[in-house]
Amino acid sequence: MIEIKNLEKSFKGNKILENISFTLKEGEILTLLGPSGAGKTTILRILNGLETCDFGDITLDSLKICEKGIYKDSKAQKEIHKKIGLVFQTFNLFPHMNILENLILAPMHTLNLSLEEATKKALQILSKLSLEDKAKSYPCELSGGQKQRVAISRALMLNPKYICFDEPTSALDPSLTKDVSNIIKSLANENIGVLIITHDMEFAKEVSSRIIKLDSGKILEDIPSKEFWI
Repeated sequence: MIEIKNLEKSFKGNKILENISFTLKEGEILTLLGPSGAGKTTILRILNGLETCDFGDITLDSLKICEKGIYKDSKAQKEIHKKIGLVFQTFNLFPHMNILENLILAPMHTLNLSLEEATKKALQILSKLSLEDKAKSYPCELSGGQKQRVAISRALMLNPKYICFDEPTSALDPSLTKDVSNIIKSLANENIGVLIITHDMEFAKEVSSRIIKLDSGKILEDIPSKEFWI
């Protein structure tokens, strides 16, 4: 379980996050929903060690990685990278590498997999997401929906217990939203905890098990998705 408690963040005297507390369990789909500037992406970046907070505790599977705004040692950072996958809004694929090369790079360095082991795992994941015929293609040759699935595949290469999605539908045609929803639900069915950042209320209602509504850096509601009305 991920537990965030009393998270605070200010920038140039302006409060960006105020007393943010919530948990994410394995197999749960939690959406942080709110308008631009609500603090959603800042929370995601702090959780993934890409940004610091001023105050608050973050616990990852009983390991405290941040206490009272102070981050722990490199072991804690390694746990973040090992257990939490991140799918960026713009996918962040390396344009000069084909899809297979994009997937095998991180696990060969982080998990010390051999080239053969990493390649075998990548092809299995690509097949699972109906991308096996794109292994030798380059990002520029793929559609937005295909790039999204490649980005998800890359996150899965590190066997994460949790995956964060930053605005997963913003760069996609509306007709592909259902596909993304189905993939996310399948991840939760495999007991992966999913954290979604979005402003899309319909998507949040359809895919989530829980929804946290944010505005101006504060939590307004934390409710089961079935109780959320658009």
